[in-house]
Amino acid sequence: MIWAGVTILPVTLTALGTVTPLATVTLKTQINGRLVSVGFQEGQLVKTGDFLAQIDPRPYQIALEQAEAQLVRDTALLSNARIDVERYRTLAAQDSIPRQQLDTQEYLVHQDEGIVKADQATIDSAKLNLEYCRIVAPLAGRLGLRQIDPGNYVQTSDAGGIVVITQLEPISVIFTVPEDNVPAIVARLNAGAKLPVIAYDRALTTKLATGALTTLDNQIDTTTGTVRLRAQFDNRDNRLFPNQFVTTILVLDTLKNATVVPSAAVQRGAPGTFVYVVNDDRVVNLRPVKLGPTDGDRVAVTSGVNAGERVVVDSADKLR
Repeated sequence: MIWAGVTILPVTLTALGTVTPLATVTLKTQINGRLVSVGFQEGQLVKTGDFLAQIDPRPYQIALEQAEAQLVRDTALLSNARIDVERYRTLAAQDSIPRQQLDTQEYLVHQDEGIVKADQATIDSAKLNLEYCRIVAPLAGRLGLRQIDPGNYVQTSDAGGIVVITQLEPISVIFTVPEDNVPAIVARLNAGAKLPVIAYDRALTTKLATGALTTLDNQIDTTTGTVRLRAQFDNRDNRLFPNQFVTTILVLDTLKNATVVPSAAVQRGAPGTFVYVVNDDRVVNLRPVKLGPTDGDRVAVTSGVNAGERVVVDSADKLR
């Protein structure tokens, strides 16, 4: 026998989940050229903006100088055309030249202005290509295995890229819960509650990390009757690894002053769900009960048993 007690009982949902990075980037070149150096080690942790690789910049430096020279030439032509159009306006006011000649010269000025703008755009494009020659980390994370060695000619069409960066801090876990639990989860989120999520190993023996539920999917999977949820973890100790299988426990609510009995005390039969209650005279009574949430080997009883009463937990078949 054991006493029915009053305690704080967490309402939880247990599910199998997969550790999923919030961001994974395959680092590719944005220009074609020879890979002259790499500035990272495989498996290295990097921060946003860290230098990773260098493409040979010389062809793009030459292209920039050519574009700048073209701009100087075309700017001079534009200046000359503007001087000429001022002269033609004076002559046209004196009826010394046909009006058509002035119009033609004004059109030539507009044409040269367009050429100068195009030259400036070419310079900007050449400068951007020079920036692309120096490849930096677009996000903080851990580097994978290097996909290509220095000395190779890399192209924007290369599928494998140079290296893969995976964000580890923070990281998320995606898991599924039955659709029947969705209304309760949504209600708690709408109320502004922060729902803790605890990640364990698959055997549910080792606690790995504690995080919080961030969102749930916008539709139910009709083939399984479940909905996907995402929880986020700081993962500063890197105990959660991408694509790792974990067991998640979502703490949906906490019942205060809940009457609980051991799960072994609950019987099921013709009366429905019931327990055997022993009074002070050691007389056993069958007591129908209504059950609430379960936490491990304990179950909440919403009606039928009061705190302090004794219930039978084993050898119920021997009762007389």
